[in-house]
Amino acid sequence: MTTATLAGPVGRTESSSGASEFTGTWRLLRLYLRRDRIVLPLWVLLLSLPLGSVYVKSTEKVYSTPDQLAHFAHTVNTSPAQLAMYGPVYNTTSGAAAGLWKAGMFFTIIGIATILTVIRHTRAEEETGREELLASTRVGRLANLTAALLVSCIGALATGLLAVVSINGAGVDGHGALAFGLALAGSGMVFAAVGAVAAQLSASARTARGIAFAVLAATYVLRAVGDARAADGPADPFSWFSPQGWSIQVRALSGDHWWILLLHVATTIVLIAVSYSLLRRRDIGAGLIAERPGVPVAAPTLSGPFGLAWRLQRGALVAWAVGLGLYGLVIGSVVNGIANEVGGSKSVQDIIARMGGANALEDAFITTAFTLLGLAAAAYAISATLRLNSEESADRAEIVLTGSVGRIRWVASHLVFAIVGPVVLLLISGVLAGLAYGIAAHDVGGKLPRVLSAALVQLPAVWLFAGAAVLLFGVLPRWASVAWGVFTAGVALFLLGSIAGMPQWVLDIDPYSHLPKLPAEPFAWTPVVILVVIAAALIGSGLYAFRRRDLR
Repeated sequence: MTTATLAGPVGRTESSSGASEFTGTWRLLRLYLRRDRIVLPLWVLLLSLPLGSVYVKSTEKVYSTPDQLAHFAHTVNTSPAQLAMYGPVYNTTSGAAAGLWKAGMFFTIIGIATILTVIRHTRAEEETGREELLASTRVGRLANLTAALLVSCIGALATGLLAVVSINGAGVDGHGALAFGLALAGSGMVFAAVGAVAAQLSASARTARGIAFAVLAATYVLRAVGDARAADGPADPFSWFSPQGWSIQVRALSGDHWWILLLHVATTIVLIAVSYSLLRRRDIGAGLIAERPGVPVAAPTLSGPFGLAWRLQRGALVAWAVGLGLYGLVIGSVVNGIANEVGGSKSVQDIIARMGGANALEDAFITTAFTLLGLAAAAYAISATLRLNSEESADRAEIVLTGSVGRIRWVASHLVFAIVGPVVLLLISGVLAGLAYGIAAHDVGGKLPRVLSAALVQLPAVWLFAGAAVLLFGVLPRWASVAWGVFTAGVALFLLGSIAGMPQWVLDIDPYSHLPKLPAEPFAWTPVVILVVIAAALIGSGLYAFRRRDLR
């Protein structure tokens, strides 16, 4: 039965019976909350609870005197690199405000979470055909999109409210904590609406995510350029074209400009209205951007499984390379001035040393920064690995495997990107960071190898996460997405483990805790070899299990 056949009777049934376009929204909301019962609480908690215990308290310990705070704020507000990364510091008298300044990255991260949530329950459902089945029942035309938006907005609001509790629990004034929490929630809701619009434009969930993430990246760049141009001065107009810029301009603990939150609300409402209008103008399963017909004859590069995998994976690899390359460039431009930022404070050196650094502050900063970059590379590796699961779920793997392509060869064609892809990402970001650091320090030959070693030493831990994803795909394909839960647990251990006072055996589960802390400490082969062997064992076990099980 075609989409048009299904879509037509549904509209007539609703109009004749007087049913609303929103019929079924609450049942779908219950369904989506149940489906997200693990993922939703994870990103809500990770984006809220660390704000008080990690960002506020630790920063107050570092900058304990007015002179240190004033020096810190002046250094940040006159550094275009720092302004581009986090935005300006508006309050020079509060350590809590300085801590929340560095948490400004959460305004972008929550956008990633809400975009993924909306597109997962809308365009991804249409791509698999499940939305078409729902449309054949008494479900309103706008019910599915509305339920997905409600899930995302509930998550964003919960994140904001828990952030208020976390920040207030750290001793921060309630009004300032509420301003930050609402700004965080507002940013999440705006990008949920951006995801809703993107879901109407393309018939592919992957393309819809790319469109939404492109908007997210563009608004971040606008905010970064605007704040960098306004070094130690009034806000630049560029910042006012960015939801992240609005959230920063709320100025929590620095005047609390509540009226700016109306920009979040108005933009969210307008974008949701646009998404509803676009949804009414297209068929189920189709996108407003017409799909281009392919070439009559496939290129020679598509003659085998590796060529097909390259065609499927290349877009994500390029996007991640650009993003992590920019991250490396910013880190490299910032690290040479990190000592000036903290002045004579010794406590910050102790904190970074406990996270894996040594005595040299710049080396400890590089160690921490590239561990975060290693976590990002692990996210890419998991995403590349789980492409196997999505290909199998959509029945495309079965078509490939009916030919002369063996199972291991097919899996290996995608695992190349999960294993070699992170090498490319870390190499690009390490080279760019090393060059920026070396140019700033007038010592490219000395700084570049040190930074590059800090980047590449993250690979064993990255491969370990990829191995866990392969094992889940081979043994429990229906639960392969649990690999993201494993990754989230690793992030939580890295960010919160030592601060929360967890037992050492729990901290030892985090693979990043075992890596050599380059460049601050000498290189050690033993932990690297052990992690590589464990990763290889996980991958081998996953391949063996996949060979013996039936396709889904």
